[in-house]
Amino acid sequence: MEKAIERQRVLLEHLQPIRSSSHQFSSLTPSICLAGDSAAYQRTAAFGDDVVIVAAYRTAICKAKRGGFKNTLADDLLAPVLKAVVEKTNLSPNEVGDIVVGTVLAPGSLRAMECRMAAFYAGFPETVPIRTVNRQCSSGLQAVADVAASIKAGFYDIGIGAGLELMTVDNIGRVQQVNPKVDAFAQARDCLLPMGITSENVAQRFGVTRLEQDQAAVISHQRAAAATASGKFKDEIIPVLTKIVDPQTRREKPVVISVDDGIRPNTNLTNLAKLKPAFKSDGTTTAGTASQVSDGAAAVLLMKRSVAMQKGLPILGVFRSFAAVGVDPAVMGIGPAVAIPAAVKSAGLELDNIDLFEINEAFASQFVYCRKKLNLDSEKVNVNGGAMALGHPLGATGARCVATLLHEMKRRGKDCRFGVISMCIGSGMGAAAVFERGDAVDDLCNARVNNNNNFLSKDAK
Repeated sequence: MEKAIERQRVLLEHLQPIRSSSHQFSSLTPSICLAGDSAAYQRTAAFGDDVVIVAAYRTAICKAKRGGFKNTLADDLLAPVLKAVVEKTNLSPNEVGDIVVGTVLAPGSLRAMECRMAAFYAGFPETVPIRTVNRQCSSGLQAVADVAASIKAGFYDIGIGAGLELMTVDNIGRVQQVNPKVDAFAQARDCLLPMGITSENVAQRFGVTRLEQDQAAVISHQRAAAATASGKFKDEIIPVLTKIVDPQTRREKPVVISVDDGIRPNTNLTNLAKLKPAFKSDGTTTAGTASQVSDGAAAVLLMKRSVAMQKGLPILGVFRSFAAVGVDPAVMGIGPAVAIPAAVKSAGLELDNIDLFEINEAFASQFVYCRKKLNLDSEKVNVNGGAMALGHPLGATGARCVATLLHEMKRRGKDCRFGVISMCIGSGMGAAAVFERGDAVDDLCNARVNNNNNFLSKDAK
């Protein structure tokens, strides 16, 4: 009851006439006033300092070694999406404060140079810096989060978070020289487990059946195929002019790649059931229920809301929160089940407030577990398919998911206000971020009616 009385006092103070010119709106205590009850999002005096996304694009995702980008260099894959986010917003490249690129498999110094080269190809001047970040499967999302944090901190007002992976060239390797003392630390030893074995561990420990995994794969392909057929991905995919080299004649053929090539529309339970376990002879994870090894890139343009408004740019989304958490390395796939609640809580929301989820399908076992653990409505999760159908270019996936999520939220309009992106991370982690639809800043479509009492405030108990 004391909280309710205090809130009323503050509200009454706000209604009093301003006594002097020194009393500015910035002196209000916005944390006291929430725009509604359980699902409302608080509006603060720092509204103009919100970090917003004004553009998010990706390349098509192609099968490594066999797909459309098998003869494409890493810098040539990244450059088109970097160029797109500034060209499509009419932003001058020299206004960008930093470019952060998530990337995993390539040697760090080599990939950093390739990314710098890509920035020059895309028209950025020498004054715009660039760096890479590696948090394994969440690297693309981490890049976006790093840029958002830097904007929030005031380091710069405009930045690009991107992701890149060329798995045709760069393979998942093993530690070359294992420290002998790893045997004395079980969890350190489990960091070295192949990802497929961790998938089997999740399935066995949490009772995820082979049928559940196969069903998840079928749905992923069906939804991705439907999204492609209906043209949904055209809003987010940037066509890439590249080449295909004939392995016999070595002749180069110019091609434009604009469609994901890993989707199998005819995937069905009968065919999946015929596949043998890929990682353990008595296991349940198959090639059909694991994410595809892929090539791809994506880029997200972020800026302070006040800057976007000054430039007259439409706001695609608002970056609301980010969380990275650690979990047991032996079951690293459970990461989203821990990271999602943490990110949602950090945003001041509840799981029921989230309208759409993009959860990376590293393996069907961990995807099914996380969805069931959080009791998520399957109609809200990966509505356009996931990595089992589209592919998982490790460093690019997080940024790709931002493009997919925000464009889908835009299509759904007022019925979709908040969205979440999440993925598991090798060696035992999870990451998640919460986004708000760009034009939903004052729309309380997610507010829930409280019928439990007659008080005006949920604090009056």
